Amino acid sequence: MKSEIFDHIYQSTLPVIIKKFMSIKISYSSKAKSKLSTNVVLFVNEKFNTNILKKYISNSELSYINDLLKTSDLKKNIFVYEVNSKKKIVLISIKNNLKTSNIESLGAEFFGRVNYGKSCEYFIYADTADVGVNNNFIGHFLHGLKLKSYNFNKYKTKKETRIISINLLGNKNMPSAKAKLKFKSIEEVTFYARDLVSEPGNILHPDEYARRLISLKKDGLKVNIYDQKKLKKLGMHSLLGVGMGSVRGSYLVTVEWNGLKNNSKPVAFVGKGVTFDTGGYSLKPARFMEDMTYDMAGSAAVVGLMKSLALRKAKINAVGVVGLVENMVSGVAQRPGDIVQSYSGKTIEVLNTDAEGRLVLADALTYTEKKFKPKFIVDLATLTGAIIVSLGSEYAGLFSNDDKLSKQILNAGEEVEEKLWRMPLHKNYDKLINSKNADMQNINYVGGAGSTTAAQFLQRFILKKTPWAHLDIAGMAFSKYGGSLNSSGATGFGVRLLNQLIEENYE
Repeated sequence: MKSEIFDHIYQSTLPVIIKKFMSIKISYSSKAKSKLSTNVVLFVNEKFNTNILKKYISNSELSYINDLLKTSDLKKNIFVYEVNSKKKIVLISIKNNLKTSNIESLGAEFFGRVNYGKSCEYFIYADTADVGVNNNFIGHFLHGLKLKSYNFNKYKTKKETRIISINLLGNKNMPSAKAKLKFKSIEEVTFYARDLVSEPGNILHPDEYARRLISLKKDGLKVNIYDQKKLKKLGMHSLLGVGMGSVRGSYLVTVEWNGLKNNSKPVAFVGKGVTFDTGGYSLKPARFMEDMTYDMAGSAAVVGLMKSLALRKAKINAVGVVGLVENMVSGVAQRPGDIVQSYSGKTIEVLNTDAEGRLVLADALTYTEKKFKPKFIVDLATLTGAIIVSLGSEYAGLFSNDDKLSKQILNAGEEVEEKLWRMPLHKNYDKLINSKNADMQNINYVGGAGSTTAAQFLQRFILKKTPWAHLDIAGMAFSKYGGSLNSSGATGFGVRLLNQLIEENYE
């Protein structure tokens, strides 16, 4: 890529510091050592049949555990018993009819129980997990543990390295080589997406973001970057208007994976990449504005997904499209009341410059549909605060013109515990975004239905009736308190969901 694409860039105020603060080491051994003097992890069924543990711990330890279980709350999943100053016995109860997401949450819960103090080592007897559950129980258990272990400490200068060693022992229930590779790729790209979302705005601005996406080529992905000059020529004035106030560039980036090596239609994913959102002249309140570095989480999910497809050599043709802008205030920034013409040819009256994500997605959606003619399009965006009012931080909002695609996405979300709730679209909402001065306005000033009118706006840029779904992930992209599979901060929501969607239905 030619360097002039980044002629806006100036030196950031922080050096890039990369330090590891915690490392999880996992080893596998078929030689099941018995009655170890160090920390051990054992599994029992929900009836707490401890007889199977006799070969792994001493009789006195077994008697000690049985006595403690008599006074324990057996509704809990994990019990940690200190045998002496050097040994803990962790007992994990496997309930009946566990879904894979439940198993991963169990692994994450285990990590939460051992993630304290100094470096530590645990020996897990995989054979004891043979209680009639998921045949890849250990794989999902470790997957949840590793997903939960993520922490963004890149810019801390004090190095405090901790190592958690997990040793798997046994002949049964070990994950296959194929399963380990799959889990590893999902973990890598989820952390990749979380890293992108966690970066501060002075580091990951649109110029730097576009530069980083070039590195996806080494994974076998085709990357095309459209800078401002190219976007003006294409007529993407809706996207360009959002970035007018910034000294940074604005970009549309396409990332393609051809896993089928034929000309079959790809599946397509579009992401909002507003690297920092002040709200423009419709300025946001100062309180919590620092969180607006997360306004590019939709794009992070899309590029994370594309990277994962390449890493696991997915048998599918797919394309990811992201619009990268910075919404700032300056003497040349877009004003409330401006009218712009989108790539589709439709005109938009910009009544609120803080309703900018839909302006970015409008051009990206139409371009994706026209250029790639996909089987379907799914877009992801931290689009509205209204969806948080509706659904909190438990569900993302799903809007779609296609029932089949909606059902597939909902099922995939349930499978990986990235849940969605379908919200309405209807032509009667159109009157709330019709403009007197242009084809439409970018916000509903009548009040109410904020998330739906935003989705209704986006639907106008799907011109060929392509099956389409919009995921409003404003409440899910970032967690103040942490979720079942993530610590507080960026979640990487959407990466695992869309992987599951493809794997279940399109590979």
